[in-house]
Amino acid sequence: MTLDVDIPTPPELEQVDPNEYEDADVVGDTDYKRDELEALLRDGAWEEAFTEWAEGTALDGAEFDIVTDLDMIQRFDFFWDSFAERVGYHAPGIPEDWKERGYHPDLDSWGTVSGINAAMTELGQIVCDVLKDEYIEWETEYEAPDDLPDFD
Repeated sequence: MTLDVDIPTPPELEQVDPNEYEDADVVGDTDYKRDELEALLRDGAWEEAFTEWAEGTALDGAEFDIVTDLDMIQRFDFFWDSFAERVGYHAPGIPEDWKERGYHPDLDSWGTVSGINAAMTELGQIVCDVLKDEYIEWETEYEAPDDLPDFD
């Protein structure tokens, strides 16, 4: 199934420490290369990744309207994880208490919520893969801290 929607503007990446995310597994320095990644997104990586994602997503137009209404695309974060030599990401999600909070008037089931959350995760991973495989050409120089124990 193909989602037939206009490609949204790529997210503007804010200077957030990815280690602050609950699901963070980032090790490395604090040069997350967000400015470079944001430029690559604008230079075609976002359009390429979004198009690939839209061709295979299970979201329909009404569910994507919810994503748009909640400004979820702009809440994505992408960053360079120098230790793992990969692009990391944090996908926006609809919280577990969506119903109690009246999060969005068109949200009516856990199935819709989990489908949107899964789709945002899939989009984030595709963006990372496209960036790493087709756009990023830099190498990271990683230096281990001086205070690591010697296991010899």
